[in-house]
Amino acid sequence: MNAINIKDLLTMVRKPSRYMGGEVNSVKKDLSTVRLTFGLAFPDAYEVGMSHLGIQILYQALNAMDNIACERVFAPWLDMEALLKRLGLPLATLESAIPLESLDVIGFSLQYELSYTNVLNMLELGNVPLFSLDRGEGHPFVIGGGPCAFNPEPIADFFDAFLLGDGEEAVIEMAEAIIASKAAGEDRHSTLKRLAAIQGVYVPSFFSVSYNADSTVREISPLHEGYEAVVKRTIADMNGLPRPSRPVVPFMETIHDRVSVEINRGCTRGCRFCGAGSIYRPSREREPDEVIRIVDETLMSTGYDEVSLLSLSAGDYTAIEGLMSALMARYSSGSVAVSLPSMRVGTLSASLATEIRKVRKTGFTLAPEAGSDRLRVIINKGINEEDLKRCAKDVFSLGWKGMKLYFMVGLPTETDEDISAIVSLAVCVREIGKAVSSGKAPDINVSAACFVPKPHTPFQWEPQLSPDESARRLFSLKRELTRRKLGFKWGDSGMSLLEGVFSRGDRRLSKLILAAFRKGARFDGWTEQFNLKLWQEAFSECNIDMRFYTERRRGFDEVLPWDHLSSGVTKEFLLREYEQAVNGKGVETKDCKVFNCTNCGVCDHKVIKNVSAKEAIMRSNAPAPQPASIAYRLRFRFSKTGPARLLSHLELINALLRAARRAGLPLAYSQGFHPLAKLSFASSLPVGLESEAEVMDMELRPENGKILPDEALSRLNRQSPIGIEFLECEEVPLKSGFPSAMMTEYVLTLTDASKRLKAVGLHIDFDDINGIVRDFQAKDACVVAIEKADKTISVDIMPMVHSLEALGNGRIRFLLRQSAGSGVRPVAVAQGILGLSAQVASLIPIRKKRGICVAHSL
Repeated sequence: MNAINIKDLLTMVRKPSRYMGGEVNSVKKDLSTVRLTFGLAFPDAYEVGMSHLGIQILYQALNAMDNIACERVFAPWLDMEALLKRLGLPLATLESAIPLESLDVIGFSLQYELSYTNVLNMLELGNVPLFSLDRGEGHPFVIGGGPCAFNPEPIADFFDAFLLGDGEEAVIEMAEAIIASKAAGEDRHSTLKRLAAIQGVYVPSFFSVSYNADSTVREISPLHEGYEAVVKRTIADMNGLPRPSRPVVPFMETIHDRVSVEINRGCTRGCRFCGAGSIYRPSREREPDEVIRIVDETLMSTGYDEVSLLSLSAGDYTAIEGLMSALMARYSSGSVAVSLPSMRVGTLSASLATEIRKVRKTGFTLAPEAGSDRLRVIINKGINEEDLKRCAKDVFSLGWKGMKLYFMVGLPTETDEDISAIVSLAVCVREIGKAVSSGKAPDINVSAACFVPKPHTPFQWEPQLSPDESARRLFSLKRELTRRKLGFKWGDSGMSLLEGVFSRGDRRLSKLILAAFRKGARFDGWTEQFNLKLWQEAFSECNIDMRFYTERRRGFDEVLPWDHLSSGVTKEFLLREYEQAVNGKGVETKDCKVFNCTNCGVCDHKVIKNVSAKEAIMRSNAPAPQPASIAYRLRFRFSKTGPARLLSHLELINALLRAARRAGLPLAYSQGFHPLAKLSFASSLPVGLESEAEVMDMELRPENGKILPDEALSRLNRQSPIGIEFLECEEVPLKSGFPSAMMTEYVLTLTDASKRLKAVGLHIDFDDINGIVRDFQAKDACVVAIEKADKTISVDIMPMVHSLEALGNGRIRFLLRQSAGSGVRPVAVAQGILGLSAQVASLIPIRKKRGICVAHSL
């Protein structure tokens, strides 16, 4: 067993809060009381994975079961991977540090194809055999879910099972099947048979695949009678599910740092390019009152100040205007913003936009997808240029100063005229905004991505643009937009190419993924990490032609790698849609939630069917308007120790703001479009340092009278994260400033660092503390290397050290002078005393004891 926990060494990596765990609403169970350990794995960085609502939903669902411990694990960033390998430590879960090899189940959320090398990296770092055939009794079951599970063939050899479709109920059934199999003493194959009996579960090893001489798939052969195809799992009604109202609240800022509430699952608009529109059918809306209850409970349990209503198209939610009106009436006085991140052109009414902007103007994005009306009919987008113009006029009239327009390049039948139409449309939108804004042009930013044909869509037979042609069209678009002074961002065509290979790939690609992984491919979805040359080398070495998977038009009679996996949408429907799009002049298919059934095959019209919310008048329970009142200021002294020492100053601010909201403290806010809570700190503490003397001021509104200091102290301590303790509180004048500290006292404890330093190969004799102190005091100068503004500078720290003395028990006390711009932090003193690098010195515990001011100490 390893003597060191990686969490003891987190000061050595760039973003320690990715790995510290202990977040609000995280669950750490007594492992001796459970029958199954489930590692919920996301093959990307923590801040990406924790933004995904599906992870939060499954985490709560699994941990609601007394006999299951569900813990999280994310792809370690490159610095953490290097540290794990250097120390010989396995990748482990956040909550209890369970090595991946010791889990019963590892469940990967597969949201995009460019995460596949991260899957292999996580398994290897966790000491789990990469190929399912190499796993035996005692190894965890590796399962996957998410949109990529609808064609997982490129990674099928690495997985024991996949779940197609909705996971809330099925993942519990899978866990219970494994528990039952363990209890019965069954072997691995028997457990897989139990899993295969669950609707929506695909076991790749129960099918064999053969190929023709031209490399197309000849046959997908089932190996078990009665298991010839897999049909996705569908939750019939969202309103019957447990409320996912206690999501984990990350310390670090994530991609979507807010409350996310799913108001609708599925979309029936029928955009012919959209994989999500096919695999998530039918449309199932939550009732407005249920949405409000989830929002209420989640805001209370998290302390967030923004709510995002999630749907593939939030504007299509039946009761959207009434819901938004009720939410804004309920929360706007508390400066809670409500956003709709996915709005279709034509679904934004003036009244809806008015509700959105009441608290703050969140960003506004519209997705025309194509530049011309002709091409929008081909893809069945269901909007025209006049719809977009009306929408833009409404948005700019209500005060928005900018807009992002999203398009795709390379759609079937696209011509250069369609590319030019993107430019014309963007210019037109800017002119509309300029006219509305009395001559001031709004910021218009165009974003374009290369179209990637997806399985289970009408365009699954279509070729993808070649890299050269994609580059030509994107360059043309960039040139014309730049000439007109319009912003432009575009997706990496190499990344789109690789996505296209895996999107419609087969099992032979597993060797390609493994080869690229061995060459160092990681985080391929990150522009700064993606290396196309590396992948090209892997293609060449594996003798695989990427054009076979991307630029080739499939025949309608060709066996596709995913033909045995059903989204519920029939191939006959997809063929009909293809014919209406590509081989005709473009025929629109209406939304079946509003018009007649399109016979796509998903619904049985008894259990599985479209579910629309009732347009009832909802109880808003809006708070009574409060008369304007003068805020008051409370000053807190608090300690920041243990795991909290790893929080950056910004992370600390966010954690304490959320604690204050959970505690029900009526925060005072600034005015303007982006109201900010009035919170201030005497100083910021460097990451890795502990403190007993942090000072924070908080302004509150005297709702129903002032909250007394002792009450505020008690409330905050009940809601504070681990390692934060509020020690004192007093009311101070509203305009009072912080006392200015001339020096700060710190205590450095060497004995507590012994195990950490040994882990990185350093052995320091801490017995002679007095000798260490005398050697330092005898120096005329002590120059250390300090990282500052992305560069390393050499600084003599001696003038900044006022005094230094040994206290016994391996402790050293020192006073550090405060000087603006000196750049000397306490860790630099540890560097100077012991002759260590900044990274290694960060392992030594240092605690701030007090700030020494002109007249008194804090």
